[in-house]
Amino acid sequence: MCGIVAGVARRDLSEILLEGLKRLEYRGYDSAGIALIHNDQMLRLRALGKVSQLAALLLENPIEGETGIAHTRWATHGKPSEKNAHPHMSGDGLALVHNGIVENYQVLRERVLAAGYQFNSETDSETVVHLIHQQLSQGLSLLKAVQTVVKELQGAYALVIASAEEPRHLIGVRCGSPLVVGIGQGEYFLGSDAMALSHVAQQFIYLEEGDLAHLSLDGLQIYNSHHEKVERPIKQFQFDQEQMSRGKYRHFMLKEIYDQPQALSSTLEGRISGSHIFPEIFGALAPAIFARVKHIQIVACGTSFHAGLVARYWLEEIAGISCQVEIASEFRYRQKVVNADSLFVVISQSGETADTLAALMQAKKLGYLATLAIGNVPESSMLREADLVFMTRAGVEVGVASTKAFTTQLLALLLFTLALAKTQGLDEQREKEYVQTLVKLPKLILEVLKLDSAIQKVATQLADKAHILFLGRGVSYPIAMEGALKLKEISYIHAEAYAAGELKHGPLALVDKEMPVIAVAPNDQLLAKLHSNLQEVHTRGGQLYVFSEIGDELKDEQGIVLFNLPIVPVLVSPIVYTIPLQLLAYHVAVIKGTDVDQPRNLAKSVTVE
Repeated sequence: MCGIVAGVARRDLSEILLEGLKRLEYRGYDSAGIALIHNDQMLRLRALGKVSQLAALLLENPIEGETGIAHTRWATHGKPSEKNAHPHMSGDGLALVHNGIVENYQVLRERVLAAGYQFNSETDSETVVHLIHQQLSQGLSLLKAVQTVVKELQGAYALVIASAEEPRHLIGVRCGSPLVVGIGQGEYFLGSDAMALSHVAQQFIYLEEGDLAHLSLDGLQIYNSHHEKVERPIKQFQFDQEQMSRGKYRHFMLKEIYDQPQALSSTLEGRISGSHIFPEIFGALAPAIFARVKHIQIVACGTSFHAGLVARYWLEEIAGISCQVEIASEFRYRQKVVNADSLFVVISQSGETADTLAALMQAKKLGYLATLAIGNVPESSMLREADLVFMTRAGVEVGVASTKAFTTQLLALLLFTLALAKTQGLDEQREKEYVQTLVKLPKLILEVLKLDSAIQKVATQLADKAHILFLGRGVSYPIAMEGALKLKEISYIHAEAYAAGELKHGPLALVDKEMPVIAVAPNDQLLAKLHSNLQEVHTRGGQLYVFSEIGDELKDEQGIVLFNLPIVPVLVSPIVYTIPLQLLAYHVAVIKGTDVDQPRNLAKSVTVE
């Protein structure tokens, strides 16, 4: 993986493909490459590092062509290097780009080696391009060769293949990894997502599982996994180009932190009235399904998993329905018992997270009452596969470390909790109170953002630390986990979160004057208990940084730095308290000089296991 852009046109595609790669940079990657067909010859350039380095190489060694493929790679097989960068070639005229993982590549590689092929990389991808070349050498067309090889591949992948022998043709294959067709004016494109193609296309076809797309100047043909010609719906997609610009902000992450009041407002729009929530916002069948639900199974990864952990508190307290939350990569590979009338919920910003998508596909066969997907990308695989769907409306999120996608997921899960509770008898007065609290949420976030400058000043005290502890109790514990994740993602500081009541069961041994402790302390029923835990830290010389509300009994004193938040309704405290932790992680990372928007080793959309 990570990003694919390709096209067949009647004009030079070098700059178009390069621009597409730039639009995919938010995914994270370690190398980039491009291959173009010109005068029936395949020309290729690859570079370790950023797309800008590939652009500089292209400037020094210009190549052009009307058919081409390009790729940004995030290393899975083989370390980051030029030789492992895509496109990979077999012979002088066949090139391939690949997202995902071919699980049985080692067996196939041995077979290809036995046939006399030489390998120039350590990747699984090169095995596939040699297999296709082998079929072409036996007289098959490019289409037939790809169809033959794909039958042998195991795993999750997206492929795009170009051949100098058929210079006006491209083949794209989607199997567990997203691939979209962009339709231009007499020209066609392929990309990992529609945003990568939005500068050349306004109409898109989202390939379905097992689809193969054959692009040529004569038109577009799509085949399903049985090699039958099929029609797929054409979608119009409008992009807000403003979201792809940092504007006045130094980094996309900071912009997206400040986008959150609007993102939350957009997520609420049309989904509540002055005093009511509408279960139908999750789908026409939602009211009937929700009325039957007796158990919830939530599955997600990373930040989305933390959102699910928060939802468990809401679901059991407000809706009175038991809830289990599990990491998708763990859920997939264990023996499961499905409770009767259990709703299966997946959460993913991209809607393409490999483990979560695989868990959803597995759940559809296990006898769950229904499936619900919460995502941020229209037409993503999860949203297409689930019975019920909720779009978070966070807008495009470029920064790899999720900010507005997380808080809108939390809001979506809170709306889900209230909708579920309503179908099972929630009192109308309580429903009205909850809805009125939700309406105030965007303004609360605006108030909390005013802490930015104070947090920036304190960040200087943390930037040189090697380890930091985060504490929370109850529903704030997953928020502490998310705060720790944000800090380690972008500052590379080792950070861990603990339920504050667990301090005396081990972590307290770590506390000394060199170990900062960051506490999430909303004014809820566990605040007094949390104060006792913080006192344990304070008396042992630990430096405390506490986020709490105006009127809390905690005071700024030696060893305690207090950030006063406005008074926050307990219902939405997880959403509100997330904001200062995002700002803290951001400012520490800026001070340390790390790549805030594209942290090392991480990708925005994790489409492989």
